[in-house]
Amino acid sequence: MSTKISTKPKSSGVVIAGLLLAILMASMDNTIVATSMGTIIGEMGGLDKFVWVTSAYMVAEMAGMPIFGKLSDMYGRKRFFVFGIIVFMIGSIMCGTADSIVELSLYRVIQGIGGGALIPITFTIMFDAVPPQDRGKLGGLFGAVFGMSSIFGPLLGAYITDYIGWEWIFYINLPLGLLSFAMIAFFYKESHEHSKQPIDWFGAVTLIGAIVCLIFALELGGKEYAWSSGQILGLFAGFAAFGIAFLFIEARAAEPIISFSMFKNRLYASSNLIAMLSGAAFITASVYIPIFIQGVLGGSATNSGLVLLPMMLGSVVTATGGGFLLTKLPYRSIMLPTLLILVVGLALLTTLSPDSSRVTVTAYMVLVGLGIGASFSVLSNAAIHSFSAKQRGAASSTLNFLRSLGMTLGITIFGILQSHALTRKLSDSFAGTGQTVPEGLDFSDPHALLNPAVRQNIPGDVLDKVTEGLSSSITFTFAIGVIPAALAFVSAWIMSKERMDPAAEEAEYAASH
Repeated sequence: MSTKISTKPKSSGVVIAGLLLAILMASMDNTIVATSMGTIIGEMGGLDKFVWVTSAYMVAEMAGMPIFGKLSDMYGRKRFFVFGIIVFMIGSIMCGTADSIVELSLYRVIQGIGGGALIPITFTIMFDAVPPQDRGKLGGLFGAVFGMSSIFGPLLGAYITDYIGWEWIFYINLPLGLLSFAMIAFFYKESHEHSKQPIDWFGAVTLIGAIVCLIFALELGGKEYAWSSGQILGLFAGFAAFGIAFLFIEARAAEPIISFSMFKNRLYASSNLIAMLSGAAFITASVYIPIFIQGVLGGSATNSGLVLLPMMLGSVVTATGGGFLLTKLPYRSIMLPTLLILVVGLALLTTLSPDSSRVTVTAYMVLVGLGIGASFSVLSNAAIHSFSAKQRGAASSTLNFLRSLGMTLGITIFGILQSHALTRKLSDSFAGTGQTVPEGLDFSDPHALLNPAVRQNIPGDVLDKVTEGLSSSITFTFAIGVIPAALAFVSAWIMSKERMDPAAEEAEYAASH
């Protein structure tokens, strides 16, 4: 099957604008939620379950990415892109009606399914529809939108949370989604020749089963059930069984969802590895900095949003710069210095304490942003560099799948470690002191710390011990986050020295249009 794009030059700008709006909507949703989680937890409770709100979205998004990416290669991009927008908007409406953390997490699954179709196909349409000489600049622009959306997300989310109501952080997706839907539905003209290819349904089922079993085992282990309980051991056994079955099926499928043969390409394999590891490191800072600001330094949702702002500005700089350098430098030469900055930024975050100033936190976050930005624009191009148009959907979706896998495992595992570290620290601090814990504040769910009004009623000596424990647990989590960041930097040395070749890409583009 070959895919041909017949988007007219006059409408190509509208199509690109529609794609950018889709990326803005999907990526801004993550930062709005991250910034507002402190307030949501303060209202609903459930600090021990707050990671579900993020991980539920990521699991659903992650499971859908390779499936929708492969289907878009087989049957065209447009229909699955439009499907993704519609489902994402439906999920956003439902999230705004949630009454509990568990309910919100379930509705985030619906959002995630839409995002699983939306995000990888957006990049594939851009690569198919844009002339080669413009791909580097637009790749940087698309990467910059990730950062820009994260700038507007914290500010908009913080303002809405403080002055209107957290429900509207989800409803804001509707006007963006409707506009993007109209631009793509009416202006993107895709013609393609269908070929009858079998859909790897068994691969899809076993992949989803493996992901669900793993995440639930990590989420429930040590909380709802003991790690040695039959429920948790059964979930891990299910993950192993589904995982082995998936590998067996994919190795023999005529059209596998994830083609293992593609990983024989050195540039592709290393790009995916870097995306997974850097995603795990970056999500740690994105989630725990707002909690640190509100829980340790006593800021509001607006303050935590403003702290995320410098990090996202840093990511815009390197995302845009990386896109412009794609035709001038090998992918590896762009990734190595930026990943080193990411390692340094996360290492500095481990030095934070209740006495740290806002200026110090801001400076460290800028470094983290500078370190992650290039991965958004450079890795997306590197992953599809060696493949023809009929494989780009699968290549792009696999990269995004593995990035999401890294983020999902990161936030889940780091959430477990942070929770255990907090409980241990608080237990040690209060042991033998004879002090009583204020009503509404317990070791397993100290969500009162995220509510400034409640903090004022906690005795000063008790508050000092609890904030010190929360600070210690978060910096410990940052220290663990340095590990995947360092591994990503090492993986960048494995990348081949290829760079974007405009002449070769121009010949292929001309042949397909």
